[in-house]
Amino acid sequence: MQFQQLKMLKKLLPLFALIFSLPLLAQVEYEEDNGAEDKKAYRCFVDLTKVHDDKLTVLVYTPKTENTTVEYRIPRMVPGTYSVYDFGRFVSNFTAFDSRGKKLTVTPTDKDGWLIADAKNLTMVSYDVEDTWDSEDKENFVFEPAGTNIQADTNFVLNNFGFFGYLKDLKEIPYELYITKPTGFYASTGAANLTSGKTADIIKFDNYHQLADSPIMYCQPDTAWLNVGGAKILVSVYSPNKKVTSKELATNINQILVAQKDYLGGTLPVKKYAFIINLYSGLFSRSGSYGALEHSYSSFYFLPEANVDNLSQSVKDISAHEFFHIVTPLNIHSEEIQFFDYDNPKMSAHLWMYEGTTEYAASLVQIKAGLITLDDYITVLQDKIGGAKKYNDTLPFTTMSLGVLDKYEDQYGNVYEKGALISLCLDIKLRSLSDGKYGIQNLMADLSKKYGKDKPFKDNELFDEITRLTYPEIGVFLKTYVGGNKPLPIKDMVELVGIAYDNQSADKRLVIGGRQAFAGSNAIFIDDRLVDDSGAVKGCMLEADDVIVAIDGKRITPDNVDALFTTLKDKAVQGQQVTMVARHNYNNEEFTLTCTPKLIHIASGSLTLKLNPNATPKQLSLRKAWIGQ
Repeated sequence: MQFQQLKMLKKLLPLFALIFSLPLLAQVEYEEDNGAEDKKAYRCFVDLTKVHDDKLTVLVYTPKTENTTVEYRIPRMVPGTYSVYDFGRFVSNFTAFDSRGKKLTVTPTDKDGWLIADAKNLTMVSYDVEDTWDSEDKENFVFEPAGTNIQADTNFVLNNFGFFGYLKDLKEIPYELYITKPTGFYASTGAANLTSGKTADIIKFDNYHQLADSPIMYCQPDTAWLNVGGAKILVSVYSPNKKVTSKELATNINQILVAQKDYLGGTLPVKKYAFIINLYSGLFSRSGSYGALEHSYSSFYFLPEANVDNLSQSVKDISAHEFFHIVTPLNIHSEEIQFFDYDNPKMSAHLWMYEGTTEYAASLVQIKAGLITLDDYITVLQDKIGGAKKYNDTLPFTTMSLGVLDKYEDQYGNVYEKGALISLCLDIKLRSLSDGKYGIQNLMADLSKKYGKDKPFKDNELFDEITRLTYPEIGVFLKTYVGGNKPLPIKDMVELVGIAYDNQSADKRLVIGGRQAFAGSNAIFIDDRLVDDSGAVKGCMLEADDVIVAIDGKRITPDNVDALFTTLKDKAVQGQQVTMVARHNYNNEEFTLTCTPKLIHIASGSLTLKLNPNATPKQLSLRKAWIGQ
């Protein structure tokens, strides 16, 4: 047999036998892999067929070190999450061994580290990992797309930073994963170097950053492949009740990818990409949220299971956002991201670009490609303006970005609201200054050419560089509205493209217990954005961010939420009482209440965007340059 790693496995079998029975990776499956064994690499072993107490045992064969002591670390935080999760808290039974199987002295350093004595003789570490999806820690629950799942014989989600660590200051050397899997299971991943067999896989990475950037989902395969803009695109779906298939979702994703290809100039800047989609059954997730996490060559989705008609727009919107991260931060990012510190992360000041510009492009690409109507797009912008009002509008966005992990943690959601609006204003201003010829698409393309995947920018130099690429007025804009505390000039910007910004128009809102009711894609929730609380019902018990889970005895599902929301509106018009079951978001407790919803007019503090019927030829021309219509 030519597979070199087999030699290493044979050497280690006596040591493995001291710990637990690790089946030899099926030799015949790897006869085609002729890669030479890397003498200085991490070799990590996991057997997915041996789940115990909802845990998996991890074995890591470590590279040699000349230090007398060494610390093994699991990340405190990973890129893209903007939350400190302390993934080491899900590790137990940490043990270190020398080449003869003798245990070395281990001392925990914090939640995420273990100091190993006599490190010159260190050969391997062993530990158990509990998945995050079943965690009882409600105070610091890991958002599912950033977490791990261990569901024996059914579904495994390996966000690798939740399973594998590194010797401190030794993250730049190769990693090799040896994964034993249930028969018939498939590894869905964007990782390029995968050798797959019937019962085991080997996946190789250049370093820890690449490992952490490559989630893997194991389950019975439901996959589809697309070819768009010179890229091979994997769409992999786990649907517990088989309500939707990869082929159905791939149709929606293909529309977005073709639009993004055109938006990016005719090609996609990746050779391979994976959409890894895990659907959950029921109305609520453990975290109370759903969404996705971006990676360089893949994105992992955690969405409510529904039929394809109800799921398709969510998939379009979210996949458009996540895929656009191949522009930023993949190809445009600061030194803080290029040299990310998993133990003591430092934030960049430019979340307005990483998340805001990406969020803006996700809807802009759809209007330019004709996937949504102009009315739909104006509604998106109006919702962003309304959403941004929940946050501190005088806080400089760069300051918020730098303090997003602690002091300004509660302001993070504004990256998807005001962050997108910053890009809206920047885009229109660029178009205006260039007679429609240059917009944010062009700016991001130019920044990608200047920097790219392996060349970061200095955080405090980005505004000046954008100014050099564009106009002096753009530098003033960035320093005033992004680095400064001035409210965005949204009214002035949208009027340049023939959209009227009416801040006094009356608007009808559905109100329950003095709070607005909104229909989400999987629930009806309560928000406290109302200025006028005239719809208050004494003793209603509803609080901000409560979620309505049942109406008149009917439990809300992703498939019926829109119809039940319409029922609420109809009863409000008729003045009829409704009996509901609601759920407090902060403790998940459900309670029953009866009250009369109301439709009330809101004038103060509301706004309406609408097309100006008297738009000038110049405004119409600029609008066409902006959105293509």
